[in-house]
Amino acid sequence: MNKNNILSYIGIICISLVFKGCAPALLQKTENNSVPESYHDVQETTNTAQVSWAEFFTDTNLIALVDTALQNNQELNITLQEIIIAGNEVRARKGEYLPFVKLKAGAGADKVGEFTRKGAVEKNLDIKPGEEFPGTLQDYLISANVSWEVDIWKKLRNAKKAAALKYLSTIEGKNFMVTKLVAEIASSYYELMAFDNMLAAVKKYIEIQKNALEIVKLQKLAAKATELAVRKFEAEVLKNQSYQYTIEQKITVTENRINFLVGRFPQPVQRNSQGYNDLAPDTIHAGLPSQLLTNRPDIKQAELELAAAKLDVKVARARFYPSLGITAGVGYQAFEPKYLIRPESMLYNLAGDLAVPLINRLALKAAYYNANAKQIQAVYNYERTVLNAYIEVVNKLSNISNLKKKYDLKAKEVEALTQSITLAGKLFKSARANYLEVLMTQRDALQAKMELIETKVQQMNAMVSIYQALGGGWK
Repeated sequence: MNKNNILSYIGIICISLVFKGCAPALLQKTENNSVPESYHDVQETTNTAQVSWAEFFTDTNLIALVDTALQNNQELNITLQEIIIAGNEVRARKGEYLPFVKLKAGAGADKVGEFTRKGAVEKNLDIKPGEEFPGTLQDYLISANVSWEVDIWKKLRNAKKAAALKYLSTIEGKNFMVTKLVAEIASSYYELMAFDNMLAAVKKYIEIQKNALEIVKLQKLAAKATELAVRKFEAEVLKNQSYQYTIEQKITVTENRINFLVGRFPQPVQRNSQGYNDLAPDTIHAGLPSQLLTNRPDIKQAELELAAAKLDVKVARARFYPSLGITAGVGYQAFEPKYLIRPESMLYNLAGDLAVPLINRLALKAAYYNANAKQIQAVYNYERTVLNAYIEVVNKLSNISNLKKKYDLKAKEVEALTQSITLAGKLFKSARANYLEVLMTQRDALQAKMELIETKVQQMNAMVSIYQALGGGWK
């Protein structure tokens, strides 16, 4: 047995396993036995993916952005045109196994040389008694012709079904793109709000450091501090002022990323960043792992491509079999218009042909082997897509749990450091703490505040990504 036959058998076995429900059975087994503990904690039949994106996100500004993107996003509109192309391909395949009817009308003239066989015959014959053949013979024709390939082996019908499955897969591909687009806009929107809060925090700490700088300058005049302390505080103020412009640049870039996804030219993005730190990720209901098969567009797309690949193999195999064609025609033909519509001018034909490829079938064999290879590819792609979806969900659920714990601890750290700034200032005024301790306290507090905001971004993005991983966001 050669390598190609082995691959073919593997593909057939895999296809039969998949279509007998192998993947759902494996997922069901996983639900009962090998699901990580973090997944068991949230596993239930309710599934957040069944909630539409307009209900899942409550921010009206975000909803308006997504709604605009679904109308104007260029990549999404390109995909919509691909759906139209795939639909036209279905129509073309459907037309191939229906009879082709052509209407034909023609007119012409023909003059043959007198010293030719045909010319000599016409010279010595009369069209009618006493009426010779004209020198130039006209020809008029009206006819209807039918040709039809009888689809004995379902080659054409299977090709039409395969095209229909590919059309459906392009729709699922569009749904997957919508899911991705909604997630990208939501993640960028929350990131933009985070940068607003970072900018506000930096400005607040700049004011605190400026106040501390004034105190140090007064203490220097009273000989309680040195020029070194003054320069250190000045440097800290300048550093955070420069960092402020870095954040402003990130805000501009993030706004324009959203504008690109929405399909519009650069302009301010409407949002309300106040209370960002009070945002809490919605409760996620992951449901059962087997529900991923019905919720995630990429899994449904891979499944449809797998079914189409199976039919492509049948089409490629049928090309080795004989093809039966039928042709027929009926019409009128005469050398003058006045004789055209007469019973004597009627003509008709009927023929059938049976064609079998015998010699030089290398192209057919290559197409068949390619169809088998693509079928096996589709099996592996389906398995990979299901496995990737399940692992994504498990990882993201675990991430949500750990980020919540991290945020709670980081919030306590920020609170403690914020209080320490006031304490350090009081101690510095009473000469019980030096300027380095004040600087380090302010620096640590600012860094902790930035980390708290970044953790909130990670929390919101984790909520969006798990919603996407479960298959939500395209409805």
